[in-house]
Amino acid sequence: MQCNGCEFRPELYYDPEFQIWARIEDDGTLAIGMTDISQTIAGRILHVRVRRPGTPRPAGKPVATIESGKWAGPVPNPFDCTIDAANPEVLDNPALLNQHPYEAWIARIRPVAALEQALAGLVTGEPARDGYCTRVRNEDIHCKRQAV
Repeated sequence: MQCNGCEFRPELYYDPEFQIWARIEDDGTLAIGMTDISQTIAGRILHVRVRRPGTPRPAGKPVATIESGKWAGPVPNPFDCTIDAANPEVLDNPALLNQHPYEAWIARIRPVAALEQALAGLVTGEPARDGYCTRVRNEDIHCKRQAV
């Protein structure tokens, strides 16, 4: 599904600003990545740095840092967690975040609290779609994938 050309995936969990997505993995971790909105706003992503696996991170603190041609900033985590792994493919080729934002996860994190409790602050499904589409319309965001 798309809004203003921005891809949306209803099965994922999103932070309230629709900057990051989270997907539950089979091992109980959550893969996190940038939304189509975020990769569009950032522009061509040049560098990704993920905190060391095993590092505890409080809610709102960065799990990773992204650098693009026009922006450098954090990838905040939505809840207290421990970093489980970085995506080596994204570290080697950061442009994957521009080309495939929903396949190219940045890090896997393990929530400190129970999974249901950790996900309580995120949105998914139809409510997420409504918020996502409202943001792209209100801010007149038109997503495009960066060619590399």
